[in-house]
Amino acid sequence: MDAVEGDGGLGTSKRTGGPRGTGPSPYVTEAGYRLLGEELDGLWARRRDVVTHLAAAAAEGDRSENAEYIYRKKQLREIDRRIRYLQRRLPELKPVPSRSGTSERVYFGAWVTVEDEAGATACYRIVGSDEIDAAREWISVDSPMARALMGREIGDEVHVRTPSGDVVRFVLAVEFEDRGPVPGGDSPGRAVE
Repeated sequence: MDAVEGDGGLGTSKRTGGPRGTGPSPYVTEAGYRLLGEELDGLWARRRDVVTHLAAAAAEGDRSENAEYIYRKKQLREIDRRIRYLQRRLPELKPVPSRSGTSERVYFGAWVTVEDEAGATACYRIVGSDEIDAAREWISVDSPMARALMGREIGDEVHVRTPSGDVVRFVLAVEFEDRGPVPGGDSPGRAVE
């Protein structure tokens, strides 16, 4: 599969955001892939616990007015839904090896510092669609901002088509370092001063 110009070598389509075809891109960071696998393992353990509680609630008699039974059935459905999703999604995912240090060009997994026309800065990390986290400023590789940034270099002016209209951003820095915990939080990422 040939890469589309400006996609950072991932072979994604600029029109759909995903791989040529439909759906979200299959790319994920190595750490994100590992976390999804751990989540699946944890869900199986949690499911066993919920089934035990469900059986105990069912043994209490009338299930139509048994709040514990109703709650555990709902909980089991939610767990099963997530297990099914992860079992389908994990084999499709392609972990992208981490880069280190700084770079002149934006690639998957990068922390990208951008500036708007008013001089306000923001820093985003480009990750897979299964890893997005607004609190940590992790954006999907399929998002309009990430698609516009992929393959760009420091100093480039980037035009981003967003649902609220076109915006212009300037690429200030590109890094591949782990940012550590957010001040006041326990997850990676950081705010730009």
